[in-house]
Amino acid sequence: MKFEILHKSKKSNARVGRIYTKKGVIETPNFVPVATNGTIKCLDSVLVENLNVQLMFCNTYHLILQPGSDLIEKAGGLHKFINRNLPLITDSGGFQAFSLIHRSVTSELKNSTIKQRSQNIINISEEGILFRSYRDGTKILLTPESSIKAQKQLGADIIVSFDELPPYHIDKHVLKKSLERTHRWEKRSLEYHLNHKKDQAIYAVIHGGTDPEFRKQSAQYLTNLPFDGFGIGGSFGKNRLEMLNMLETLMPNLPTDKPNHLLGIGDLESIKNCIPFGIDTFDSSYPTKAARHGVFFQKNYTHFNIKKAEFSITFKRPVHGCICYTCSNYTAAYIHHLFKSNEQTAMHLASIHNIHTMMEVMCDYRQKIMNNMI
Repeated sequence: MKFEILHKSKKSNARVGRIYTKKGVIETPNFVPVATNGTIKCLDSVLVENLNVQLMFCNTYHLILQPGSDLIEKAGGLHKFINRNLPLITDSGGFQAFSLIHRSVTSELKNSTIKQRSQNIINISEEGILFRSYRDGTKILLTPESSIKAQKQLGADIIVSFDELPPYHIDKHVLKKSLERTHRWEKRSLEYHLNHKKDQAIYAVIHGGTDPEFRKQSAQYLTNLPFDGFGIGGSFGKNRLEMLNMLETLMPNLPTDKPNHLLGIGDLESIKNCIPFGIDTFDSSYPTKAARHGVFFQKNYTHFNIKKAEFSITFKRPVHGCICYTCSNYTAAYIHHLFKSNEQTAMHLASIHNIHTMMEVMCDYRQKIMNNMI
């Protein structure tokens, strides 16, 4: 992997760059849609390429449970298995594994579901995390080495080191111990990767919660190791302001000659506020999750719900001026009807629009940075 900066804004730390991989180029800043099970929900890989999605984020945890990394390797790797010719990134599986036990991460789940998933965790140790598959109860030990091995089998262009996910509401002493273990796990991840490189790049994940000193320590430790890029993970705080304060203190501690990635952030308002810090890529399932609930994004950072009654008689494009497949071919009234009729086509069309909008917004950001407007 190679990273180059094309332009750094004179107005902020925002920058335009390119990440070069064997499967293609990723222009930055950019948005990376989440394809949990090897597909962005309601969309297929061929369609996604036509939407100019330059990088797609797949979840190792879910893929090792179904269909299994061994099977995907036999199929020729994840690119071939899902029929995608452009770059992929996979996570370590740590986020999903630890989210089973931290209620703050799974707050949207019903209490019974949280309890059931929590019971799937058997043990967390220095070696890794032992849990039961939520699919069939099989015991699985996820370690830095097994996580990287699975990502090698999947064959993504960019892989992510194994880390611990502490919740927001833990005390400083526990957070410090978690950070130290995460650093040990990430070092082990890197060592395994360097012995089995396979033309893949590996990102470290900066942790430390909202504690400025811990974030600085994490950045200093991990940037002294030969990682190819840096994710920013862990808890970002209880609101957007805490996240922005964290980034303001963290970003000066990251190298400018390597790409960075803000994990799990994908709403337009947050992206707008984060880009001036010099964030290169973002990922989230939010745009398609919102689409499945009838929420249509607009390039001016606003959104609306097409299920509202007013759209039942709106016989024009859902979003004025949008040239996506959905807006070019269907009226708001028709899509409103599809949602009210519980037709899956509604979610498909809304997802197309939101992903198209995200790609257009990021393209606009790149141009504005080039013009020193951000």
